[in-house]
Amino acid sequence: MAEGSLIFISGGVRSGKSSYAERAAAGLAIKTEGKLHYVAAGKAYDPEMEARIQRHQDDREKSGLNWTTWEKPSALEEISENFNNQDIILFDCLTTLLNNELFRAEDVWRNREFQENLSSDILRAITEIRNKCRALIVVSNEVLNEPIGKNELVITYSKILGMLHTNIVDMADEAYLVEAGIPIQMKGEPE
Repeated sequence: MAEGSLIFISGGVRSGKSSYAERAAAGLAIKTEGKLHYVAAGKAYDPEMEARIQRHQDDREKSGLNWTTWEKPSALEEISENFNNQDIILFDCLTTLLNNELFRAEDVWRNREFQENLSSDILRAITEIRNKCRALIVVSNEVLNEPIGKNELVITYSKILGMLHTNIVDMADEAYLVEAGIPIQMKGEPE
């Protein structure tokens, strides 16, 4: 089976990237008569995050489209077998998944081998899902434009995220940066 298309969408916090990704997924599903899936990495750690998750759920419900939601805050590879070549999958978001994976066990993030394995595992999971579906849309935050400082954890997180972004964009058919709700195509053929 041929791999599905891979679309990478990034932007700052509250830039409109998730809304754009949902519209793109819906458009692909309507055009190809595909089935919509939403893979959510978020966990409700506080009332603000709980409200954001609820808003995203409400937006999908209001769309009138039949979304299947997968709550997957870690171990993304565990769900790859559930998809087929008719599926349009929106994964939101890479930065949250990375955060969740880094803190699964206390201080394990300091281990260089763990960091390398984590990056490889995330990229492998994305590749496995892509190979099963018609299209995979990966959403991520642009957090690398701000000064990092000297905090070892922040430096480690930034290095891993930067490497993941670079590798995913390299694999992607299309890449977009969303600024103030406006998608700017960075890779791929113009629509």
